[in-house]
Amino acid sequence: MTAPGPSARPSAAPRPVQAVVLAGGQGSRLRPYTDDRPKPMVEIPGTGTPIIGHQLAWLADEGVTDVVISCGHLADVLERWLESAALPLRVTTAVETEPLGRGGALRFAAARLPHPDRPWYATNGDIWTRFSLRDMADFHAERDAVATLALARPRIPWGAVQTDGFGHITDFIEAPPTQYEINAGVYVFAPEFAGMLPERGDHERTTFPRLARELRLAGFPIPQGAYWRAIDTAKDLTEAAKELAAQRR
Repeated sequence: MTAPGPSARPSAAPRPVQAVVLAGGQGSRLRPYTDDRPKPMVEIPGTGTPIIGHQLAWLADEGVTDVVISCGHLADVLERWLESAALPLRVTTAVETEPLGRGGALRFAAARLPHPDRPWYATNGDIWTRFSLRDMADFHAERDAVATLALARPRIPWGAVQTDGFGHITDFIEAPPTQYEINAGVYVFAPEFAGMLPERGDHERTTFPRLARELRLAGFPIPQGAYWRAIDTAKDLTEAAKELAAQRR
């Protein structure tokens, strides 16, 4: 499946200028980096900027002017950084006093968006990516979707073996992309989506399946060659730093 080609943008479908970032995770698999900071505040080696800083810069580049950050675990660390950083857009925080689950956190934060009658982006706070959100928003509008998920093909962490029809090994492929598309943790939502979210719990087990049954859930393939990586482990940090250095070279 390939990304859609360029097409005329529907004049009645403005692109989002607001977004929610989910930044409340504890990041236990990233310890010791997350012992004293929330996962999105972990720095990519060699950049001097935390993951969420890269995200905010990307969102600003894509036309976003207002962001609500949903946070909970060690929220004070994130808020102190926001106060001291030179931010390219307006940022507010929505701090959970108790865990609400991903769906509940999205609903809680969405209530603080400045334009409740307009579409909005959302992103998980532990990914580092670069692709055109504007193209994704147009894709979403063209399909009249309530929610659109970005889809990625991550590389598997093992080398693959290629064989012929007779059982002979013909090649070795280092960390090839998986054949399956996954939820990349970046979304476009219609204004009414916020009201469909649970007050507690996971929208991926409630709201998304419902929309899929109604054919109102779309999937936007991240274009081939665009950068995407989930930062889940220390190895992911190391790989992200290597990939950034390679891009700079």
